This record gives sequence, structure tokens and C-alpha cells, in this order.
Amino acid sequence: MSQPKITIYSTATCGFCKMLKSYLTEKNISFDNKAADEDQAIARELYEKSGQLGVPFTIIETEDGKQEGILGFDRAKIDSVLGLS
Repeated sequence: MSQPKITIYSTATCGFCKMLKSYLTEKNISFDNKAADEDQAIARELYEKSGQLGVPFTIIETEDGKQEGILGFDRAKIDSVLGLS
């Protein structure tokens, strides 16, 4: 099974965003970071996908195209969706 595509919407001043990115990096899991505080188009995209502007907002897309959106640094949910334990 290939690694799911992971996109994180974050801001530079968000402590939970930094914790989430560090956690995934420690697990050797790659992700695409989108800085919602640096680009209005990304902020709009975040709002369209999540219905709000809270960060971090993570989208995990699996091989079958299924997407899971996770608001905040919810380690248990991230581990569950990624099959980590």
C-alpha cells in the first residue's frame, strides 16, 4: 500500500501546526504544507474544504480516493487513518 497523500493547512504562528508537522516528520511521513496565512487563495481553499478557518486542518487522501479531514492535532485520529499504532 502506498502512502496516502497528506495536505496540511497551517499558519506560521500555530503551535499545533508545528507539533503536527514535527510528528509526521518523525514518522517519516511526507506531506504537502499549505500556508493559509501567506496566501488568500489558500485561505479560501481551506474554508471551502473545511467550512471554517481553524488550523491545522489535515486532509488525508487514500489510494481509493477517499478523503478524511482532520481539524487540529488529533494524534489518535491521524494514527487511525494512517494505520499507525
